[in-house]
Amino acid sequence: MNLSDAALLLAAGLAAGTVNAVAGGGSLITFPALIAIGLPPVPANVSNSVSVCPGYLASVAGSRADLPPARRIAPLVPTTIVGAIAGCLLLLATPARAFELVVPFLVLGATAVLAFQEPLRRLVGHPAHLSPRRRTVTVQAMVGLGAVYGGYFGAALGVMLVAGLALVLDTTLARVSAIKNLLSAIVGLTTVAMFSLFGPVNWAAVAVVAPATLVGGYVGARLVRRLPPVVLKTLIVAFGTVIGLYLLWRALR
Repeated sequence: MNLSDAALLLAAGLAAGTVNAVAGGGSLITFPALIAIGLPPVPANVSNSVSVCPGYLASVAGSRADLPPARRIAPLVPTTIVGAIAGCLLLLATPARAFELVVPFLVLGATAVLAFQEPLRRLVGHPAHLSPRRRTVTVQAMVGLGAVYGGYFGAALGVMLVAGLALVLDTTLARVSAIKNLLSAIVGLTTVAMFSLFGPVNWAAVAVVAPATLVGGYVGARLVRRLPPVVLKTLIVAFGTVIGLYLLWRALR
């Protein structure tokens, strides 16, 4: 790795950490950067998953004031870990092509759910009107599917989690974003453990990108607390749309 490669990865890490904290999808900045310095797709994907984890942890620190009590989040932790492990195993054991074709539609679908949150709530029922059991099952299912996706690819994981959680939780978008940061960090730690043991990680690239995402993640999380809900929602929907269309273009080219 030469100096220009390191500079590219440093800038990508800072931007990705900030974007992940605000909207999710920062991996679409670091992943192409890793490809650009010459890494093959699978090592780039694995190294990227390990690199962005510190940014998730910094986002949790920056948004900790908006997190609900631990007893309300604890039941989601096992689901997140199991889902992330399943996604990692899927990446390491199966061809990526089929999933690459599905991913853009998952991202665009999640973005649409967030964009049309209120009409969908009227259709499926407002969270306040759902039975506790139905709400619990729905939240667990959405978190589990998001964790599988995060373990496999991870880009736009934040968009998908925010969209699903905002639909079924009767709380502020800032709190949903804080929960998203925590779940993303758990997915990130799980992927670090899995890929460190079984994946082709490029540790030199990780050493450059990871500290940068740490700084960017903390800055982004502090920024979220200052944004009005409508601005935050608009940013997430806009970024999710761009990510989905980019992934669709890349899969079909």
